[in-house]
Amino acid sequence: MSDFNNGYARPLPQSADMSVDAGLRAFMLGVYNKLAIGLVVAGVLAYITGNVEPVQQLLFARTADGRVGLTLLGMIIQFSPLVMLFGAMFFMKNPTAKGVNMLYWAVVATIGAGLGVLFLRYTGGSLASTFFVTSAAFAGLSLVGYTTKKDLTGMGTFLIMGVIGLVIASIVNIFLGSGTLYLIISALGVLIFAGLIAYDTQRLKMTYYALGGDKEAMGVATGYGALSLFINFINLFQFLLAFMGGSRE
Repeated sequence: MSDFNNGYARPLPQSADMSVDAGLRAFMLGVYNKLAIGLVVAGVLAYITGNVEPVQQLLFARTADGRVGLTLLGMIIQFSPLVMLFGAMFFMKNPTAKGVNMLYWAVVATIGAGLGVLFLRYTGGSLASTFFVTSAAFAGLSLVGYTTKKDLTGMGTFLIMGVIGLVIASIVNIFLGSGTLYLIISALGVLIFAGLIAYDTQRLKMTYYALGGDKEAMGVATGYGALSLFINFINLFQFLLAFMGGSRE
């Protein structure tokens, strides 16, 4: 899943007062609260689709070799977030806080439902431990992005290009089925999305200063910020599973 930052981008100031104030704390807290609720909702939906048998059978099926595959509905659910994100880039030219909020929850719901397949591929213990590691890493990386004085803009551009490369490599590996390439993609994915967490956190901070107290624009930025961090978290979690996940297959 690609990163989605441009929806709330505004011309950023060349320099910003990096002092922490109540407004900035409230803005960032709003982003993190929305992210946390989104992760809970996604987790509940993933548990339902992965463990409630009637729902599970609607989305997932076993292939002839015993591996977990997707039904037609499952494929629609899996690709819906990507379609919505690309659609928003073209059709939400002047986004509103309400529109971005609807997009956020639609993406959270479909990603969460699609993640149910992980309960069929990995043990519950490995999912829990990987989620804990991802959460700790996310907290540390976001703190770095929030506190660093270094401008991460150049790194962010490089990382977004890396995401495009990951998508292309993943599509190629669907046909190659190479385990070695899968591990290389996963390792690069961990590094890229770790960097994006720090980059997006700093960008959110700079965006707050750039918006100058515009409440409607800040509502849009909160929604897009939570969306970017949610996608980064989920991708980091899934790439870490390649190394930490205990397979059921």
